Amino acid sequence: MKETDRRIVVDGEFVHQEEKHFTVFKTSLFFANDGFTVYDCSSGELVFRVDSYGPDARDRDELVLMDAHGRCLLTVRKKRPSLHQRWEGFLGERKEGQKAMFSVRRSSMIGRSGMSVQVYDNPGEEYEIEGSYGSRSCTVVDAARGAAVAEIRRKVDASTNVVLGKDVFSLAVKPGFDGAFAMGLVLVLDQICGGDLAEDDGDGAVDVVHVGHEEEVDSGPLVVDSKAMDR
Repeated sequence: MKETDRRIVVDGEFVHQEEKHFTVFKTSLFFANDGFTVYDCSSGELVFRVDSYGPDARDRDELVLMDAHGRCLLTVRKKRPSLHQRWEGFLGERKEGQKAMFSVRRSSMIGRSGMSVQVYDNPGEEYEIEGSYGSRSCTVVDAARGAAVAEIRRKVDASTNVVLGKDVFSLAVKPGFDGAFAMGLVLVLDQICGGDLAEDDGDGAVDVVHVGHEEEVDSGPLVVDSKAMDR
């Protein structure tokens, strides 16, 4: 990777030379120890998890992303006060007085709603998050290059040709972009846009975007599962 192509890195272990595909499972918000589990699509191994996501609203003002072994990678925390629902990201388990690595907030641009991501230690590094997280169809775009670095899409079960519920979705991370940082952005999106989960196009139809060859389906009829499918 060129010096000029440097991007924010939470943990170099999750930066790859090839595109990586993950399956993200989001658990219910009504029970203790709610959160996320994230699996590598190619190996089936657990990669990330979030356990500190309880039903108490105060608990959701600060979330910790961990690896499969419980090591704290990243803390995202709601900044108060904030006019644009700004969240900040901290390396590892946040300590009092620690400087944030990045911030995420609702875009103030007129037009289609989205999110803006600012990296504090690299003024030239910014990202825009376009699309709808509530519909599980959004893209993280490098603002300077205009290129996608990560994508969130609905998950399709290739064996049954079924679109899974919105609590199971795909995360694709482009080469050279940190998967841990991408998952940190997912946590923030879920907090800011979580209330949009019930969004629908009105006719019940779902536009499926495939993010990896392993998720390709044939040309047969597509069955939409209206409920999240537990695995």
